[in-house]
Amino acid sequence: MTPAAPLALTLGDPAGVGPEIVFKAWSRLRAEGPPFVVIGDFQSLASASGSNMHLVRRVTAPKQATEVFAEALPVLDIPLQSPVIAGQPSPAAAASIVRWIETAVGLALSGAVSGLVTAPIAKAPLYEAGFKFPGHTEFLGELTAAASYQGARGPLMMLAVPGLRTTLVTIHEPLAKVSGLLTPDLIVNAALVTAQALRRDFGIEQPRLAVAGFNPHAGEGGSIGREDAEIIAPAVARLQAEGVDARGPSPADSLFHADARARFDAVVCMYHDQALIPVKMLDFWGGVNLTLGLPIVRTSPDHGVAFDIAGRGLARPDSLIAAIRMAAEIAARRRAA
Repeated sequence: MTPAAPLALTLGDPAGVGPEIVFKAWSRLRAEGPPFVVIGDFQSLASASGSNMHLVRRVTAPKQATEVFAEALPVLDIPLQSPVIAGQPSPAAAASIVRWIETAVGLALSGAVSGLVTAPIAKAPLYEAGFKFPGHTEFLGELTAAASYQGARGPLMMLAVPGLRTTLVTIHEPLAKVSGLLTPDLIVNAALVTAQALRRDFGIEQPRLAVAGFNPHAGEGGSIGREDAEIIAPAVARLQAEGVDARGPSPADSLFHADARARFDAVVCMYHDQALIPVKMLDFWGGVNLTLGLPIVRTSPDHGVAFDIAGRGLARPDSLIAAIRMAAEIAARRRAA
């Protein structure tokens, strides 16, 4: 049997904790895997390794990563165009950050890597350099839009920890705008992508979805807002008519305790904090961000660049390790399908 291709891991913002957590993740996984190849700047990783520069090694192709992974952190070196200082973000690094992501996506689409794990990026310096996407998720959707894909289409963000998965109908939107953005079509598509991913990527044959309400008490019959009755409820009815086990709209304040979580496999949430707060409360260090509905596997740690602690040796790799393991598990499940 042909060995599985390694994962690709993009370095993220090199001024953040990306280089540090990537090296720490490799140090923990080198003996057991899954193997990955870093797409990024070799020198940033060598610096983050401290006195262990000899444990960072350039490779020229992803397939070499599997051969050297137990001995050294493999890096497909795409150098920065100008030096970066830890903790000091700069738009000068933006072109390299974007190129690393584009390269990794190309490798994933070609099958040279089995999936993509992305270290965190910072939006502000990218915006200063002309980046036009709200974040990683939307950029990945654009990069993979032309690739063939069967099923409900993303990109859709999922946050996952043991015992809870949430997906987001809207992501990085001001709360004041969310009500005007919600439509039955948008909710139905998010739920269909979620159900499809639960079957395909998590092996859940008959996924159960909870659909969160938008207003307190899910609108309480319209007395606390009309969105639940006029937008979310019709979407749930359409999902049920299509054979999806979806329930709601359900008051969000009673969806996330242990007994409630036992009754569903994922919660479709209407906005960012509704989905992220319960996930981070359950497992702040080990959350994984997945992008659903793409022709490639993509995961990421559920945290940001942490410029305030970059270069100080304080960053924890737990979430990145969880993201690497989950990407490998999903890739293996897709290969076996």
